[in-house]
Amino acid sequence: MRDRAQRAIAECHRIATMSEEPGRTTRRFLTPPMRDVHALLTSRMQALGMSVHIDAAGNLRGLWQPAKARKPRLILGSHIDTVPDAGAFDGVLGVTLALEWVEIAHEIDLPLAIEVIAFSEEEGVRFGVPFIGSRAVAGRFDPALLSIQDKDGISVEAAIRAFGLDPAKIGDAAADVDVLGMLEIHIEQGPVLEAENLQAAAVSAIVGQTRMSLQFSGHANHAGTTPMHLRHDALAGAAQWITAVEALAQRSDGLVATVGKAEVTPNAGNVIAGAVNVSLDVRHAHDAARNAAVDALIETAEAIAARRGLKATCKRQLEQPAVPMDERLTAFLAESIEAAGLPLKRMPSGAGHDAMVMAARMPTAMLFLRSPGGISHHPDEAVREEDVEAALHVGRKFLERLAADVR
Repeated sequence: MRDRAQRAIAECHRIATMSEEPGRTTRRFLTPPMRDVHALLTSRMQALGMSVHIDAAGNLRGLWQPAKARKPRLILGSHIDTVPDAGAFDGVLGVTLALEWVEIAHEIDLPLAIEVIAFSEEEGVRFGVPFIGSRAVAGRFDPALLSIQDKDGISVEAAIRAFGLDPAKIGDAAADVDVLGMLEIHIEQGPVLEAENLQAAAVSAIVGQTRMSLQFSGHANHAGTTPMHLRHDALAGAAQWITAVEALAQRSDGLVATVGKAEVTPNAGNVIAGAVNVSLDVRHAHDAARNAAVDALIETAEAIAARRGLKATCKRQLEQPAVPMDERLTAFLAESIEAAGLPLKRMPSGAGHDAMVMAARMPTAMLFLRSPGGISHHPDEAVREEDVEAALHVGRKFLERLAADVR
């Protein structure tokens, strides 16, 4: 397995050089470097005896269909687009490892077909809309997306046509009914596994997410002539609320809450702030807990504003429900982790993934691998060779478990 782990990692590093920008990895939806990635992966798929095609949403799809394969098939895969100045492993490792799993399937004479999908778009960087690739495979592609334009005025439809594809055929990309389910292998993109000295985990759910903007409105005034008790300082009110956000998250199990953006008006050192706009990002694996936290934070904002003579207004921008992983496939994955000699860890994913979208159409599971330093979406993103090798051992056990289930 060590040679296979080294190969999977080396392929990720090679793919990282296929970029829109010299010296750093940036690869957006259907930009020219995507052709290079497709060419490399197509060669690898064909060497494994897979039939290969690119669907109308730009997803590269390879199907291994042994002569005695039974229905339904298993889907493996992840995405091959990146954020700007990315690391080498986010998404891509899930594809290179999926191909190693296909080679293992050859060895164990798996009586199931395997489709590997390199999703064309997950990050939402080029058009501001994520999951274009998996939306198509899940049968959830909204034709209205075709008119969205990037910063250069190129629409999704035009980008698809420029890549030599027909947007009118996106509906044909939807997975058919002969699918057992999907499994996505992904780096954790966080520090939990490393903190617990664990190599891998079975994902229990992808957390729900609320994104909001809040405005604290007061009165701008002179910093030297306005007594403290006569001020309506929007920044002081926002600061008090931000500490309340952190405090609530710290005492609430499984909850994360972030204020990552603040815009102060007039933003001058000698002027009391008249208005502050802040962001709020709240995530939890259980929607009821997330919704209760959001309601509590809105009430807190309004109470702080009332005490300080301010006005607090809020606007909800995103409500993404939590997505539980399939219990049966996740149980198989958990058994496989233990059978590979690893401690079993179940954990939610705090980030969104293609698996979240695919779960609406088919049973879905996820395997996490440790992220050294908890670093992702950064050039320093890394994996450990022994963790990738562990994922291969888990893969063998998982495929053997599926084989036993269908025989």
